[in-house]
Parts: sequence; structure tokens; C-alpha cells
Amino acid sequence: MQAMPGISLFPGKVLSSSGALGQLPSEARAFGSRGVVVYGRALGQSGGLLARLAKAPGMEMLMHAHAGGEPTLAEAESLLALARAHRADWIAGVGGGSVMDLAKSAAGLFNAAMPLSAYHDGAALEKPGIPFLAAPTTAGTGSEATPNAVLTNTVTGRKKSIRDASLVARVALLDPDLAALCPRPVIAHSGMDAITQAVEAFTSRKATSLSDALCREGLRLLAGNLESFHAVPEGGAAGAMLCGSFMAGLGLAMARLGLVHGIAHPLGARFGVPHGHVCAVALPLALELNRPAIGAKYETLGSAVGCDIIEFVEGLIRRLGIKQPFRGKPIRDREAIVRETLASGSTAANPKSVERADVEWMLDRLFQPGR
Repeated sequence: MQAMPGISLFPGKVLSSSGALGQLPSEARAFGSRGVVVYGRALGQSGGLLARLAKAPGMEMLMHAHAGGEPTLAEAESLLALARAHRADWIAGVGGGSVMDLAKSAAGLFNAAMPLSAYHDGAALEKPGIPFLAAPTTAGTGSEATPNAVLTNTVTGRKKSIRDASLVARVALLDPDLAALCPRPVIAHSGMDAITQAVEAFTSRKATSLSDALCREGLRLLAGNLESFHAVPEGGAAGAMLCGSFMAGLGLAMARLGLVHGIAHPLGARFGVPHGHVCAVALPLALELNRPAIGAKYETLGSAVGCDIIEFVEGLIRRLGIKQPFRGKPIRDREAIVRETLASGSTAANPKSVERADVEWMLDRLFQPGR
């Protein structure tokens, strides 16, 4: 295993403290006075936070509300047109993974020559866009630390990443006061997404000593604080969850992910199940499938969470009240789901070489009656 990845991508600046969001205008001013702030429902309902941002002296900030749900190509294209018309110098995402991915895609493709769909289909970005700033309100996706934005093409039903080094945040603001605004179901799902990312990047065939260190400590923080944060979403647990999610995001940016994320995208897009919810119920199955290939790292995962990792994940799902969303349902588009899972870059990094039979087994287990 390599000690370092061939390329390491880190946000340009990370500010981590209570009230860090208040520094967004001063940090953004370094890139110019004209910007777009994309925000989610949590910030929109907070009232005062949004108003204070909008009134920052010397700044011309356009506030854009994300309607909710996972981001689509059409939404990204609309935001891009809005930002170009505003002649934005930068774009910030203040919200969960969907908000940040939406803002990130528009910032990264601001100077793109082709339609967004071309880059969603794999075209290389010709030149960098404008700076992206991130302030997560959920401890989960790690989007503030990664060089990719996940969007869904509602015409084709494909959920894929646009990936480029220039998409990495120039400034990441980790503010535990924002995480405290998060609804409990979102805390549960996004927290399980973060745990899945830490586990998958740690066991990835592309893992390095650096990504392992980040993911191991990130997993320890996430596993040790998710339940208390879910019960009382404030205080030290909020900061620990944001830190753990950020570390897992850095790890996956270096090492990629695995089968859970490979299958989560096609399932989430077709069945309308939140990404973190799919990750939660798929993770124990992937660990069972991958255990022989993981080797000694399986015990290391157990050490990080204090018990057998599969038992821990299954128990955590029960205690957080996460239900099985696929039980007993017919598997729509089974062949396409299998094909897209096998073609995924996440699946390619899985510790075990994934065959068609493996994906079929996971689908059968996820959708079987009574599970």
C-alpha cells in the first residue's frame, strides 16, 4: 500500500468553530464582491443567519434557495445561468450534501464551453470555474472536502459524479451551530453516509497510509458521537460529527469508495430513497460480502467502533430507527441497476472484485420480504 496518494486534494482553507458561518463574507471577499449563496431549508428557516449574510457590507450576494431533494442536472443548469447573469465571482453552498453539490457544480462549470450534461457523461472540464465555498449543515456527505459533485439526470435516470480538481472548496466553514439545525431523520441518514464513507475508503483497494489515518480517526469520531448528536443535536457532539465527516470526505477523495456507493446511486435515483438511507441498509451486506478481502482491516474497523463492525452498524441502524425502505418491493429496472453498479467508479475501488452475482445477491437481500 502506498503511503501517499499520487494526487492529494485539500480545501484551500478550513475554519472550524462555533459561528464560523459569519466569516463567509470576509473569506469570499478575497475572490470578489459578487457572489451567489445557495442555501437549504435549515438555513432558510433560521431567519437571522440568512439575513445577516445578505446584509454583509460591500458585498453583492444573491441568495438562492434549493427546493429540496437530491440535485438534478436541470437545477444545476438553472443555477449556472443565474450565476452567470449575476456575473458572480464565487458561489457558496450552505446546506447539506445536495446544496453543496449543486453550488459546487455551478461554480466548477461556470466557464465550461459545453452543456452540463456533457460533463455528467464524462467529458473533461476544459478550464477551471470560479471559487466554491462550503458550509455544511449536515455531518454526512463530506462534500466540503471532495472534488466531485453528484447530480441526477432526470431524463435518463442516471445519478453520477462530475469530478475535477477545480471543484474542491477554496474555503470550508465547519460550524457546529449549523449542524444543530439539522432534522433528526437527516442526522441519522447523513451520519450513516459518513460512516459508510469512512469504512469504504478505509477498505478501498486504492487506500493509502494517509487516507487510512483519516478514515480510521473519522470513523472513531462518527461512531462515538452519532447517537448522542441524534438525541441532542448540539454541543461537542456536533463539532465531532462535522470533523469526522470532513476527515472521511478527505479520505474518500484520495481512496474512492466501494460497492455500497456503487449500488446506492442507481437505487436512490430509481426509488427516491435518500442517499444516506440506502447506504445505511446496504453497508452491513457489503461488509459481509467483502470481509474475506478486507483481511486484518476488519479487526481495525472493530477497534475503531468498540465491537464487531457489522454488529455495530446493524445495532446503530436499529437504535436510530432507520427502516428498511426496499423490503418486499419489486425490483424495477433490475438489469440496469446491475449494469450501472458494475460500471461505477466506486465499485471499481471495492476491496473484492465485484461480479454480477455479487450485485444480484445484494439486491435479493435488500428487496427480500421480511428482511
